[in-house]
Amino acid sequence: MLWPGAIYDGQSARRVYGEQIRAAERELGLEVTVRPEPIYSLAEAEAWLAEAKAANPDGLLLVLLDRQQHAWPTAARAVDSQMPTVIFAPLGTAFTTNTAPLAGKTGGFICSTSDFSQARYGLKMLKARSRLREMRYLVIKGNRRADLVLEPFGTKLRYLPTNDFLEEYARTPATQEIQALASAYRRSARRMVGATRQDLINGIKSYVVARTLLRREAADAITMDCLGALGPTKVSLPCIAWSRLLDQGIPAACEADLGAAVTHALVQLLFDRPGFQQDPVPETARNCLVGAHCLCATRLQGFNRPAEPFDITHHHGNRDAVPRTKWRKGQRVTIAGVILPEAQGQARAQMVIGTGTVIDNIAVPPHGGCVVSVMLKLDTQPDLLSYPGFHQLFFYGDFKKELLAYCRLFGLAPVLA
Repeated sequence: MLWPGAIYDGQSARRVYGEQIRAAERELGLEVTVRPEPIYSLAEAEAWLAEAKAANPDGLLLVLLDRQQHAWPTAARAVDSQMPTVIFAPLGTAFTTNTAPLAGKTGGFICSTSDFSQARYGLKMLKARSRLREMRYLVIKGNRRADLVLEPFGTKLRYLPTNDFLEEYARTPATQEIQALASAYRRSARRMVGATRQDLINGIKSYVVARTLLRREAADAITMDCLGALGPTKVSLPCIAWSRLLDQGIPAACEADLGAAVTHALVQLLFDRPGFQQDPVPETARNCLVGAHCLCATRLQGFNRPAEPFDITHHHGNRDAVPRTKWRKGQRVTIAGVILPEAQGQARAQMVIGTGTVIDNIAVPPHGGCVVSVMLKLDTQPDLLSYPGFHQLFFYGDFKKELLAYCRLFGLAPVLA
């Protein structure tokens, strides 16, 4: 390392960071092609970028072991290459004079730290983007079958007629598996209010039907025009079915909302936990935002973590069985919601991003609205009456910085709220 790092052990650093790259490759399930030798000139950098572009990678990882000569010009060319670029700059390789020209550019994620976990998150973002592009979402809506692509994410959408769900439901018996799952929910719940065992069985049947359709269509995720398709029928609304899918790490969105659908997938891919898709409600006396819906996962801490306490109750339509999950008071929560370009007449997709703390679980009844109603005290002071977006996700943890990094890396417009 040239000035100010003559005492820096570059060979040791190269070995250590190489090992950490390989560890991240194994843990995240990636394929990382590492250049055999470091880049020693801008000409070598240009040749590397040309070779990378020809390989059509999901992104680039650039580890800087110097801040002089060609180091940051190489970083700038990588960010400008139209290939999403993660730049790992250990302490000593970056002054603000190096990072400032790239800080606001789309297409780059700069990790100015010796903590490789930030670069690992950068690699995870690259993988998440790739998975979104490869994912097939079932959209159960309308009366025709069609295959479309959700831009700008590239996610495959397979539309199925609502009758596909209804017909599969009609021919699915209440098997021993369904009976056992219903009993397991009853044992796990703190209490059961209003809903009956038959309601539970009907709801679990919707889960088995969804699982069957996902397997049949080789799909990774599901959403449904649930009220439009099932509201007029006696078939169970899929609230408990979707809750179970979310607990298993399968994105499941309400009401065929495609913005919420892609947000569910993104939250799971980046943070390994489910989100709660909700209708935002302003609470002006306490200056809080309430998120209300009748579908909520129970494994809010993570897919491999214990479930939060929950009751089994009726949907706000006084029908079917839904888990009413109790959110932990004092828990830090992130808000995320993708707004697709056509929804707002924007040139690019947006993402609503916010953070807050759980201060209450609203009892419904006696209050009206959806049975899972979580009250957050936001870190900001937005105009709650015009809070941006709809069906944003609440999820455990404080990940505002990480979502902003994703927006910058892939060109989404952040809407801080």
